[in-house]
Amino acid sequence: MNSFSTLTGLACSQTDEVVSADQPRNLSAAGFPLLAQYDLEKAARTLHRDALADRPISMWRYHEVMPAPNTDAIVSMGEGMTPLLPMSRLQSEIGVRQLWLKDEGRNPTGSFKDRGMSAALTMARSVGVKRLVMPTAGNAGGSAATYAANAGLPIHVYIPKSATPVNHFEAHHYGAEVTVVDGYLDECGRLAGVHAAEHSAFEISTFKEPYRVEGKKTMAYELVEQMDGSLPDVIVYPTGGGTGLVAMWKAFDELEALGWIDSKRPRMISVQSTGCAPIAKAFDDGAETAEHWQDVMTHISGLTAPRVFADQLCLRAIRESHGTAIALPDDVAIEFARRGAAREGVSLCPEGGMCLAALSELVNRGDVSKEDRVVVFNTANANKYTDLLG
Repeated sequence: MNSFSTLTGLACSQTDEVVSADQPRNLSAAGFPLLAQYDLEKAARTLHRDALADRPISMWRYHEVMPAPNTDAIVSMGEGMTPLLPMSRLQSEIGVRQLWLKDEGRNPTGSFKDRGMSAALTMARSVGVKRLVMPTAGNAGGSAATYAANAGLPIHVYIPKSATPVNHFEAHHYGAEVTVVDGYLDECGRLAGVHAAEHSAFEISTFKEPYRVEGKKTMAYELVEQMDGSLPDVIVYPTGGGTGLVAMWKAFDELEALGWIDSKRPRMISVQSTGCAPIAKAFDDGAETAEHWQDVMTHISGLTAPRVFADQLCLRAIRESHGTAIALPDDVAIEFARRGAAREGVSLCPEGGMCLAALSELVNRGDVSKEDRVVVFNTANANKYTDLLG
């Protein structure tokens, strides 16, 4: 693009075929997610840690490896640079050397979804998109409505009837046209696809557009900054659609090319509910792809993704990092969300609680060492889940 962004194109995650980034793009010609590519040698000339001191306190401080043609194109509400909080009491109770919580509930709409929506809406508007559509399991719908309003673009959101009342309220409140679906995320996705075709709307579903990944990869950049150039031994991450997991794994390669880190990587732990665990099952089965989960039995919206579109990318990141995947019942997620709130005073969502429960279980099994330095991700604010946590 230019000196602001070094974006060079979009590569198919399966075939490596590269296409330009100057028009709206969904999947590659082969039907797989597209991933943004950058001129990292060029980016490294200006994107180094010493240069960040005078930059905005948001995820767009990494603009050389972000998809925006210039400052004026950015659709932003101040997302990113969320705190990395030491969890000293839980650290002792769970039994690891060091435990931090990356609190994504501090983003503008109270969810990590804001990172992806900022990047997606920035590029959608930049390449001339006029209207948007997307499915959501919950938090993404409110975030998309908020950022679409900021960008001045109309959006239609398909949301399950079972999503929390707050999720329904947010999508309506920020001006989206909302269709409530008697089904789960996969059915919402099917209807959004039909809508896109019938109304010439651009679909911003997880992995069906290239840039939500780019927003979420900044979580890895921030970790390196906040940990003074290092990374944890283990990252524990709740996996619905899997964008954050794949995004951080992509970011580590970029960070190495930029000279920020060496070749050592954290072990990536994917966490799901036993009521919807396609990635955990595929990992346990040694499979390369995840089957469509037929009988969804979880009330945790962020973990309600029966079909993981980027299943191969998720499984690749877990295995290449020598990590693992685990699924636990909803009740332990609620227990640990409440426990974490009471012990540490943080606003833990059920997905964050599930990650703490998974960490505790993995330490007991010996899959995570008591000497490990661990970062757990809390992907949203507890106030969005008062129906579950109250």
